[in-house]
Amino acid sequence: MQVSSTLLARRDDVWRAMCCGATAALCVLAAAAVQAQPAPPVTMPAEKVSPRIVPSEVPASNASVASRYRCGGVGADDSDAIRAQMKEHPLSLLFARPGGAYLADIEVTIQGPAEMQPLNFRANGPVCLIDLPAGNYTVHATSGGVTKKEIVIVGTGPKTVDFRF
Repeated sequence: MQVSSTLLARRDDVWRAMCCGATAALCVLAAAAVQAQPAPPVTMPAEKVSPRIVPSEVPASNASVASRYRCGGVGADDSDAIRAQMKEHPLSLLFARPGGAYLADIEVTIQGPAEMQPLNFRANGPVCLIDLPAGNYTVHATSGGVTKKEIVIVGTGPKTVDFRF
């Protein structure tokens, strides 16, 4: 049995139309799926993020004290970065267990000269960098119901107060 070339050409045209239609439908579905997914968040590598204190990070309750602070140091990259900046700030606080394991979630109160309101905050990391005017300060740190107190003089070079709980 012999099939005419016209019939074969028509069959090939139908086959191409079906394949192109299916391909086009798949392309439309794929494009719709790509558009429906949210764009991934833009992130920066840890080494590009600076943990420096900037005015926008200053809590509103902190503004009247004429001081700024930033706590952090969770994770190796952040810990190295924030510890490297300790010498750039008048006061640094370090919270750890006696064996050296870092602690966070520490209640901190810094009482300065009588005309200044106390600075109160919760340290969300084991290292806090604090910019305070020169003067005498009493630092109270509370962890697990235990409060420790240190007196520090700010203004004669960077100071680090090490609290061990």
